[in-house]
Amino acid sequence: MSGDSDLEIEEAFRRAQKAHNNKAKLVASLKNRYNKLEDKTEFHEEFIRCLKYAMIIYTREPAVENVIDFVTKFAASFETPVNENAEEEEEGEDENEFLNFLFCFLLESHGANSHAVRFRVCQLVNKLLGSLSENAQIDDGLCDRIHEAMLIRVTDKYPNVRIQAALAMARLQDPSNSDCPTIKALRRPAGHDSLTACSYITIHGRVTLQCNLEKVHIRALSIAQRVSLLHEGLSDSADSVKEVVKTHLLPAWLRLLQGDVLQLLHKLDVENCAETAVTTLHAVFSMATSPDDLLQNGVRLDERKLIPVDSLTCENVLYWRALCEFVKSKGNEGEELLEQLLPEAAIFAEYLCSYLRSITGLSEEQKADMTQLEIAMTQEFVGQQLIILVGCLDTSEEGGRKRMVAVLQEILVMPKTPTSLIGLLVEKLIGLLRDETQKIQMVAEIISDVREPILPISAPVDENEKRRKQVRLAEVRVQIMEAKQNLEECISCQDFSRAAVLKDSISQLEELKNQLTLEASQPADSIKEQRVEKSDPETLLKCLTMCAELFKQINIKRGICPTMNALIESLILPSVSNPNPAVRNMAVICLGTAALHSKDLANTHLVLLLQITQLDEPKIRISALRALIDQLLLNGLNILQDKSAPISQAPDSPDNSNGQPEQQTEEESTVQSILKMLSEFLDSEICELRTETAEGLAKLMYCGRILSPKLLSRLVLLWYNPVTEDDQRLRHCLGVFLQLYSRASRTNQECVEESFLPTMRTLFNAPVTSPLSEVDASNVAELFVELTRPSALVQPAAIQAVSVHDSLAVRICNEILRDVSAPEVRLYCKTLSWLEINTEPGPANSELQLLLKDILQYCTRVIEKLCNQLNGDRGSKSGGNQDTTLLTLDENPGENVPEAPPSVRPSRRAKIAALDKTKQDLTALMNQEANGS
Repeated sequence: MSGDSDLEIEEAFRRAQKAHNNKAKLVASLKNRYNKLEDKTEFHEEFIRCLKYAMIIYTREPAVENVIDFVTKFAASFETPVNENAEEEEEGEDENEFLNFLFCFLLESHGANSHAVRFRVCQLVNKLLGSLSENAQIDDGLCDRIHEAMLIRVTDKYPNVRIQAALAMARLQDPSNSDCPTIKALRRPAGHDSLTACSYITIHGRVTLQCNLEKVHIRALSIAQRVSLLHEGLSDSADSVKEVVKTHLLPAWLRLLQGDVLQLLHKLDVENCAETAVTTLHAVFSMATSPDDLLQNGVRLDERKLIPVDSLTCENVLYWRALCEFVKSKGNEGEELLEQLLPEAAIFAEYLCSYLRSITGLSEEQKADMTQLEIAMTQEFVGQQLIILVGCLDTSEEGGRKRMVAVLQEILVMPKTPTSLIGLLVEKLIGLLRDETQKIQMVAEIISDVREPILPISAPVDENEKRRKQVRLAEVRVQIMEAKQNLEECISCQDFSRAAVLKDSISQLEELKNQLTLEASQPADSIKEQRVEKSDPETLLKCLTMCAELFKQINIKRGICPTMNALIESLILPSVSNPNPAVRNMAVICLGTAALHSKDLANTHLVLLLQITQLDEPKIRISALRALIDQLLLNGLNILQDKSAPISQAPDSPDNSNGQPEQQTEEESTVQSILKMLSEFLDSEICELRTETAEGLAKLMYCGRILSPKLLSRLVLLWYNPVTEDDQRLRHCLGVFLQLYSRASRTNQECVEESFLPTMRTLFNAPVTSPLSEVDASNVAELFVELTRPSALVQPAAIQAVSVHDSLAVRICNEILRDVSAPEVRLYCKTLSWLEINTEPGPANSELQLLLKDILQYCTRVIEKLCNQLNGDRGSKSGGNQDTTLLTLDENPGENVPEAPPSVRPSRRAKIAALDKTKQDLTALMNQEANGS
């Protein structure tokens, strides 16, 4: 093989490492070289030599992954369509030569000692099979070899190798054939290898989920994997996946557990995944054929239709709650069955009260004991499920309803009621009351009783009073002694009338003495009952939780009544500055919820919320941010303005004579400050704060409260930023938002259009140290094209002369003409080819044609100057340097460098060169081997 061809293969591999290079162009160029060769042997050898350097690296280096993708694309380019005549099929066999050669090399290498090589072999086989078309055909012998090799690798000791092997085998399956050998082979590892099974099921569940789930033994999975499998399967967007989990996975697991549903719940750890467990139970209940089936495998109730208190467990109480909710959801059909599952409201009220009274409170020392803490958490979980059951009771009977209300009041006032149950208790209490005034008054009274309970207190007695009583007692004793002596004398003298008087006097003195003696024998401090205000964090947290639930349940159209205002002034606002973080957080939640009931209240405390979003702990900042977003969603950005001075009022309006222009300017400045703060939060190092801000801005834009191309550009860049790769909530939120937002209206598409160029400029000008420098700008451009397609609108408007794509094309052309020597021009030109341009004659079409002619004329001048240089006209070389750059936008750096004036835009080549230093580079290894040979 000539040196040029050696250089071309190595050069292709070198360029393929760089993410910015066009791999399709590299594939076409290399394939063109391959097709010209008569003897392909040397090409094969050189290609494998370069590939081996990537295959010995196990870590997911970007350069290596780029090479793997390039090899996949190059090999897949040799695939021949199946629907061709016989002559073309013979030619296709020759074209498939390289694809078959590469498969053979990989299959010969799958048993290598290096786990890195085994991983890359399986990865390449998986990618190659996945890149082939749906109707692609592989030689039967080769298919059998792939099956045998991957069957061995699916039992590899390295999990990543097993996963890639299982994914590769999935491409060889025939879902319509129940006897498919590949499906049978996949059943075996899926039943014994939880990691491979979960990965395979998650990715390929919609194709062969039924075949694999029945063989996934529940004991082969960890608790987290069981929960994840059920959660993802039962919440999947495809009904077929839900149905397979419901009709195959759950019955299979129950058969392994002898049909014991409670044992299944035990293996799911229901305390930490209650909602997933409830969803699972509803799926199990939905498969019951008759009401008796629901009662047979359920919990055992006593004659009162209750689970005995000493028999309550996390599993059976959750089953009881889920079953009651499921039956109640059936409406009139489930009334009779629900009567067999639940007692009357009054009986259940006493049952609930007795259990919650038995919950033991923990001291600080006991909380440090994990055993004691686990017991307390279990008790709270059981109590929570019992409280939820209140919503299933029949409370139409007035006596039972009143008794339940009284019990809930009593439980809320009890000092040892766990704080975690307070919100749920208030929710059920408010749900039982019918009048909103009564709801507010009752909750306020409970808060007063919790915060200022009636407690016995001791009051000290005055020492002078004590001494006076002692002296008086001594005097009475002396008087008694004197009276007794006089009585004896009267009896001796037989003066019986006076003796009778003295006797009565002695009786009175004795009574007085006894009274004084009793008072003297009592403690020095007297015990009295009076209200005492408690300000400890636990008490404040309970009261604030009740406030938050009250404001949440009351209709916001009602406004703030005096009772609610008193709670805000006496409880919520003082707690905002409490030293305890949990108290402050709940106070902020209360303030934000209360502000939804009154715009005046929101205006008064908005600045406070803004300060908290920037100065407090992350959790509290997020709570304040949520409150702020809620206000903007409810009232819009004009939340600060006075009703008499709308923000849209013109500054020179006749009504602006009283200083309102200054007020409007100040309000607009505050709005800009809010948007600037939200924009800065998108760059926060606190992941939760960044995600909450992005989600809030997405809601504001989708609801039409904000129309900002700049903020939309920020959200798009945040979605593509590698820093957010692990933030699934953020990625999911923005991914859904961009699709829904752009499809909602043409106005939104125009906003997307305006954000296109700022987004692309940010990517092109990103410094090397920025994660955005690794974003594929071509992929971003494709996204904008898809989002702005006129056909993507949910309700396409009537045919208009100018579409969004027409406007976008004009913007792109103007951007190209702004600096035709810029490296990004090539991508802009490619983007133009993706647009749906309106071909009907009109002003927009004419303008676009003029712009395109200007671009073509410039390109023509470039070609002419280049021809003159080649013809020996060296005088035009210096003048043509800048223009010839357009021809070598992604070629080797160092050739035809334009002598352009310094620009603020950093050189793309400089960024690439600096970025290369931070990545794994295979070029040095390949050059070293080539020189050595």
